[in-house]
Amino acid sequence: MNTTNQILPPPTERYTILNWLRKNLFQDWNSSIVTVIGFYFVFILARGVLTWALTEAKWQVISANLRILMVGQYPVTQLWRIWICVGILGALAGLSWGIWIRQKPMATMITLGGPFLLALLPLDPANRILWVVVGLITALGFGLGRSFPKILSRTVIITWLLYLPIVMVLVAGWTGERGFIPSVPTNAWGGLLLTSLIAFVGLLLSFPIGTALAIGRISRYPLIRAFCVVYIELVRSVPLITVFFMAQTMLPLFLPDNINIDRVARAMVAFTLFSAAYMAENVRGGLQAIPKGQHEAAAALGLGSFLSLRLIILPQALRNIIPILTASAIGGFRDTSLVLIVGLLDLLGIAQVTLAQPDFLGRHIEVYAFLAVIYWTVSYIMSYIGQTIEARSSLDGTQG
Repeated sequence: MNTTNQILPPPTERYTILNWLRKNLFQDWNSSIVTVIGFYFVFILARGVLTWALTEAKWQVISANLRILMVGQYPVTQLWRIWICVGILGALAGLSWGIWIRQKPMATMITLGGPFLLALLPLDPANRILWVVVGLITALGFGLGRSFPKILSRTVIITWLLYLPIVMVLVAGWTGERGFIPSVPTNAWGGLLLTSLIAFVGLLLSFPIGTALAIGRISRYPLIRAFCVVYIELVRSVPLITVFFMAQTMLPLFLPDNINIDRVARAMVAFTLFSAAYMAENVRGGLQAIPKGQHEAAAALGLGSFLSLRLIILPQALRNIIPILTASAIGGFRDTSLVLIVGLLDLLGIAQVTLAQPDFLGRHIEVYAFLAVIYWTVSYIMSYIGQTIEARSSLDGTQG
């Protein structure tokens, strides 16, 4: 057989920055002109922002109040508990990155270098050392995850599932006021700590509740279906702030005098129940998008309704709505700022308290710019995680 006449595949183009620029920004004359004009406007805007940030802004308002912006009035002597939570998060992030997302060098460098960059902020020496330690823990986790992916993958997944309960125990305590982990009242929680706890507790708990409501809404049992429909439509018909007000002001009126539910717990429950209604509609859309042939194939295999839903229908539905779930999670994180209206000092509430200090009157732009960076960073991380999960699930589905 003459191999010289065979058609060989074209050589793979080497990935470089110049090739990426030519392919995405300077592909033809029209795209080149638009790129140059866009770069010009970005340059003008960036120059103005950097000039203000480096010469006119008074960032002392942030450095002097950084602790309360992060953790509110949490006792200084108990901050070691927060650092343990951050360290565990860094270890899990490094392990997860090493096991599942190690093929992206630029993103890996940013992830591993994030704690070291935070150590460059105007912090006291002790906090800088702690951020360096977190960075080393993250790098060690990445190395272990990359070296032993099969051995550690299941352990990492279980630890992720247990992470939120561990955080709640460490932050709240359970042994009274004089134990090894003394209780810290929730009125001392604030800032980014309170915002994160309300957001992630509500979003994580709303997912199974919303999934159950979505399944119940398409159930063949009329009573279950009616209850789910009434709950979803009723909750979705009112704004979130109304739910917060009902939880904070009206709920105590219906409880006995000897029962007092914590304000933060009420906010978490209200946010969870509200998010669950929207989550249910997202999941229901995914369930209805599954072709009828999938149900028929499951029945042909002899699978009952429960096994068919758990093994075939629900995994496909959840994979189809990953972008919607990511957008809902980002929106939910931002919506937690509404707890300020019901008296909880989240990140936005602490910022307003900071602006009331006589030494920092009129420093609104600096404070809100700092908050914008925090909200953008968290939202971008959540979006990136969602895109990565979507890409991996699509690849797994194609390979399967």
